[in-house]
Amino acid sequence: MLHLKSLIFAAALLTATSSGFAGDPQACKSVRLAEPGWNDLAFTTGVGLSLLKALGYEPESKLLGIDVIYTSLRSKDLDVFLGYWDPAMVAYYKPYREDGSVETVRTNLEGAKYTFAVPDYVWEAGVKDFSDLKPFSDKFEKKMYGIEPGSNQLMLDAIKDPDLGLADWEVVESSEQGMLSEVTRRVRDKAFIVFQGWAPHPMNTVFSMKYLTGGDKFYGPNFGAATVSTQVRKGYLQECPNVARLLNNLVFDVDFENRGMGYLMNDGLSPDEAGAKSIKEEPQRLEPWLAGVTTYDGQPGLAAVKAALGL
Repeated sequence: MLHLKSLIFAAALLTATSSGFAGDPQACKSVRLAEPGWNDLAFTTGVGLSLLKALGYEPESKLLGIDVIYTSLRSKDLDVFLGYWDPAMVAYYKPYREDGSVETVRTNLEGAKYTFAVPDYVWEAGVKDFSDLKPFSDKFEKKMYGIEPGSNQLMLDAIKDPDLGLADWEVVESSEQGMLSEVTRRVRDKAFIVFQGWAPHPMNTVFSMKYLTGGDKFYGPNFGAATVSTQVRKGYLQECPNVARLLNNLVFDVDFENRGMGYLMNDGLSPDEAGAKSIKEEPQRLEPWLAGVTTYDGQPGLAAVKAALGL
């Protein structure tokens, strides 16, 4: 009888193994992410893509404006956004937080900052605070340089503030790369420019630059000290618990992102290539990231990722 029971158990185990224990339901195999074209978010999204692919998922990332990202999360056309900057995106997120259509998973980066910046020679000339911009209006040509349309609301708020006297200034919106190209040109000519600066970003090592004080009203204290968080559409964490575990584990730091963004901007790698390269260089990050995480079909996640990345 014991032998018969053993045979029955073995047969049941074989059947279960062959049919597979999915780490997540079938509907979760495709993971839809988005990022707004900022190199820090392109890089962290690339890390997410690399991990998810190695775990047997089919992730894809779209390049969308901030407003479209949020409306797409609300309409369930997207699943994951790794780039909620607080406080820079508070106004964008507010209606989705209030109606519960977008949920914040966790903070994935601390130590970030986000506010107006100038080249060091402009700072040394006397532009050290938001209030110093107006006296130098002509040198700045009454322009400040932002990034993608839809991502510069705090700059727009600043020029509307009567205390700063910048009502006749223009916010030049283009893209992150377009803004940095303009900074490069102005720095080469030693011309005045004020632009949207932030860390983590290689701009902090490429340019000799300073962050302006006086922007607490718009960006918050300590030069716009910021955190970045992971967000998902409503219900996603419950629907896809294995991806949810990964998202709950996934954290970064400023130095890691600075290095990874350099692979995008200086070496021309794609986001997932930069993500994979960064993981291979620091494989010790995998164990905490993959704690309790399986592959899509229920196998140990850490071993699968290491195998996929040749570690």
